[in-house]
Amino acid sequence: MDAPARDRTLIGSDDLEPVTRPTREEAMEAVRTLIAWAGDDPRREGVIDTPKRVVDAYAEWFEGYNLDPAKELSRTFEDVQGYDDIVMLRDIEVESHCEHHMAPFLGKAYVAYMPTNRVVGISKLAKVVEIFARRLQTQETMTQQIADAITDSLRPAGVAVLIDAAHQCMTTRGVHHRHVSTITTQFTGVFKTDPTLRQRFLDFVNR
Repeated sequence: MDAPARDRTLIGSDDLEPVTRPTREEAMEAVRTLIAWAGDDPRREGVIDTPKRVVDAYAEWFEGYNLDPAKELSRTFEDVQGYDDIVMLRDIEVESHCEHHMAPFLGKAYVAYMPTNRVVGISKLAKVVEIFARRLQTQETMTQQIADAITDSLRPAGVAVLIDAAHQCMTTRGVHHRHVSTITTQFTGVFKTDPTLRQRFLDFVNR
């Protein structure tokens, strides 16, 4: 069965010609090729349904390409009763895939902003993290994207983002360092200019 119509739309980077997204069957055939390249028989009973399962998994893992973070942040509230301090979410689960090896990296995100005249539902901040995580990523890029999305939609006085994650492209292959995590940060506005406020954020992270 072919993929939904939206899966056949043209995709591409800003500096590259767009390409047509493959059909579901084409994607499954690619998985069969990889199984054979690895040295197994894609017709074997144990793996005959693996292409279907892999394509289904990819649809879930990379759902972020079909979602818009700006839409998630579009409904805001101006009645904050004079609240003028940090809004922060801790321990947001991060499940993403390295764009270099397509291996998972797993960890936590910590996101804060200093509102000016509007706030957003707190679940939307977690959703923004999820949207960017469910794409092929580098951790550095994702950290920047989260901060930019919140800045563009909410126009806060500042944004702080910290991600702490372990990359399986480093723990299960290559250098095989299993107990190493990567920390990336992005600070804008008052979080960048005010070291006391930045330290408060970091203190909240480490509680």
